[in-house]
Amino acid sequence: MLSEPAITQAHTRNFCIIAHIDHGKSTLADRMLELTHTLALREMREQVLDSMALERERGITIKAHPVRMLYRLGAVDTRLNLIDTPGHVDFTYEVSRALAACEGAVLLVDATQGIEAQTLANAYLAVAQGLTIIPVVNKIDLPTARTAVVRQEICDVLGFSQADVLEISGKTGAGVEALMQAIVARIPPPAGHPAAPLRALVFDSSYDPHRGVVAYVRVVDGDLFRGQRLHLLQSDTHAEAVEVGIFNPQFEATGALGTGQVGYVATGLKDIRAWPVGDTVAPDGVAGVAPLPGYAAPKPLVFAGLYPSDANDFPALRAALDRLRLNDPALRYEPEQSLALGFGFRCGFLGVLHMDIVQERLEREHDLALVITTPHVEAQVLTAAGETVTVDSPAQLPDPSQIREIREPWMTVSIITPEAYIGPVIEMLQRRRGEHRKLEYLEPTRVLIEYQMPLAEMLTAFFDTLKSVTRGYASMDYALAGFRPADLVRLDIRVNGEPLDALSAVVVRDNAPAIGRELALRLKREIPRHLFDIAVQAAIGGKVVARETVKALRKDVLSKCYGGDVTRKRKLLEKQKAGKKRMRQVGEVHIPQEAFIAALKVESK
Repeated sequence: MLSEPAITQAHTRNFCIIAHIDHGKSTLADRMLELTHTLALREMREQVLDSMALERERGITIKAHPVRMLYRLGAVDTRLNLIDTPGHVDFTYEVSRALAACEGAVLLVDATQGIEAQTLANAYLAVAQGLTIIPVVNKIDLPTARTAVVRQEICDVLGFSQADVLEISGKTGAGVEALMQAIVARIPPPAGHPAAPLRALVFDSSYDPHRGVVAYVRVVDGDLFRGQRLHLLQSDTHAEAVEVGIFNPQFEATGALGTGQVGYVATGLKDIRAWPVGDTVAPDGVAGVAPLPGYAAPKPLVFAGLYPSDANDFPALRAALDRLRLNDPALRYEPEQSLALGFGFRCGFLGVLHMDIVQERLEREHDLALVITTPHVEAQVLTAAGETVTVDSPAQLPDPSQIREIREPWMTVSIITPEAYIGPVIEMLQRRRGEHRKLEYLEPTRVLIEYQMPLAEMLTAFFDTLKSVTRGYASMDYALAGFRPADLVRLDIRVNGEPLDALSAVVVRDNAPAIGRELALRLKREIPRHLFDIAVQAAIGGKVVARETVKALRKDVLSKCYGGDVTRKRKLLEKQKAGKKRMRQVGEVHIPQEAFIAALKVESK
């Protein structure tokens, strides 16, 4: 590895790789690591920066991953700080935080697929933050590559010139050397004042059992060194820098970080709330240090209840959520109690995939067995008194007599699909209450479809259905468009007259009978038979809109009667009937957890 001290601020480049999902970001990062000899050959493997088992299994990047590389061009050594970013729309917040720590971005476009929805979204994010963008056509080695067509598409849609666009293969390494040279030539060095007091931006963090909270920082001004007393301006936390270092890509202590550098600082603090993402690190005891802009807090769009299968695991779930929140600032949670499921947390997520990833990380990394309730969206309720109340669960919905209007969130959905699937895509969007906004051809065979639709219609099976009707060729991006009035009602599920709060849902009034019937049917199949009939009802207020009955087990009380007087048999049957009626009045219905899990998997029609 090259010697660090000789490299100045002018020979530092901070950049990230942005692209649509599966366009080759992590594979390109592998080639860069090989080219700069950051890792020995024995340490290399595919997608080496995707360190989480969940990332490797799903083949997607979930967390942004920083790494330091040293690149020699001629006789000049350059320090390259790379941040590999996620591509899925649910992790756009991760991308925005990575962009804030950089001066440039490499925008990858798959030569076989062309510009996709997240290509546009990430490019606009980079432009909004004033970054220098290097457009790159990747996967030029594939037989189906349309390199010239995609190159022209980048110029037409994003406004680059032909000379700006590079061509590479992240798999074979072709063109990667030229890209490295372009990074050094085009991306400006970091600005900042080495002589000024320390100012560093916390752009991510993690928890280490030995180091405590480890903050990932970009030094904007001054120097950060081991033993320095620090002050976090936003959280008003005071600590000492016990360890300072770089990502290589694992933690590697260097003792100091200069102006414009990206690295980490550990203080040994165990309080996971002490280092909030977006905070400014300053020297302790120095007055007048202006805080950095930081980040706008991410707004959760999807809410669900998260409960431990074993009630004794509630404290462990709280501790796990606290640690995960440190590494995932988009996650929101607060305690809640369910009559059916016990103590748990009401959690807010950026989307359905984000919800799925959080659940899997809790189960894998913290060995928890969890039950997650039906996801809901945030709604705005205008009460009869003229107040606007925000609710994110059915239990928070006021009494219908107190509601003047309910507004639900609508999204602007951009879908890029081959021309052959325009009809099925539009039909699917119309079926989910979508409203057409725009249809634009990006090239003769690919089209951009823009619709607005309720977020609630996107919670169950939306992305899977989109992939199904387009045979996997469509891509999607979405953003909040605002709130609109809707005819929404609270649908309650009752078993023998007792409500199951965990299965309550806020649904469109016209869809309530169908959803209620499906929930009742699933519960009927899962609830074991008792010695009395069990009524499973779906109701809106006092009106039952669907009902199923779990039939009673019947004991053969006539088995000992071998002929004889028929009145004897009638007496036994009447006695059994009276006993069942009395049992139905006082008996408790046992509902196994499997019944809740089955009911919570209901998909929208």
